[in-house]
Amino acid sequence: MLLVGLNKTTLLDYPGRVAATIFTGGCNFRCPFCHNGDLVLRPSAQNTYSEEEVLSFLRKRKNVLKGVCISGGEPTLQEDLPDFIRKIRKIGYDVKLDTNGYRPEVLEHFLQDGLIDYVAMDIKNCKEKYGLTVGVDGFALRNIEESVNILLRADIPYEFRTTVVKELHGFEDIVKISEWIAGCQRYFLQQYRESEQEIRGIQAEEMCHSREGEKFHAYEKQEMKALVQRIKDLPYVTGEVSLRGID
Repeated sequence: MLLVGLNKTTLLDYPGRVAATIFTGGCNFRCPFCHNGDLVLRPSAQNTYSEEEVLSFLRKRKNVLKGVCISGGEPTLQEDLPDFIRKIRKIGYDVKLDTNGYRPEVLEHFLQDGLIDYVAMDIKNCKEKYGLTVGVDGFALRNIEESVNILLRADIPYEFRTTVVKELHGFEDIVKISEWIAGCQRYFLQQYRESEQEIRGIQAEEMCHSREGEKFHAYEKQEMKALVQRIKDLPYVTGEVSLRGID
């Protein structure tokens, strides 16, 4: 396991739970707006934790914490993740997985084996813009489509979520996503926030390119609220639709 971060207490990452969040290094996407750029691009340069360090912490906090969120990077790239989750569950924790959904066979395995209790899957954009948004060559949309279908029929709590960036997402793109995932339990829209760890900025810095004039922008709070209402009014939307990260 490449464990590169530990948030010891969070009220936000696992709905309904006081939790700890564990971050794994590396990702198979290069989303330019990702705010965990160092975890994605430079995982081996990060401070790391051993499995035993993390498990020891979780044992000590058993009376305070009620869940563990495994995020990244992209956790499903860690081949020994199933055994690590089993160790966490043996301590007595529920486990939430954050994933980009690009390895549906791993997601299916976790669900079949009862390893996870909640899934949050990022939906990066509508189908037509997906490859552009994730920033990788040879992107296979069918992997995402398969993971979406797996969750739509899952019998555990799950959510889809989209970080909305003005330069990448128009209102109609979000409407198309809503149609694609119609029938889902929960769909959250997250407001883009600029970060020093943004992948686009790190790549520009490494290539000696200026970021001036190349920044992404967020929709205003009222625009985000209007977008949520528009989705809620769609006849095929039956689950929860909410904003996240906006007061």
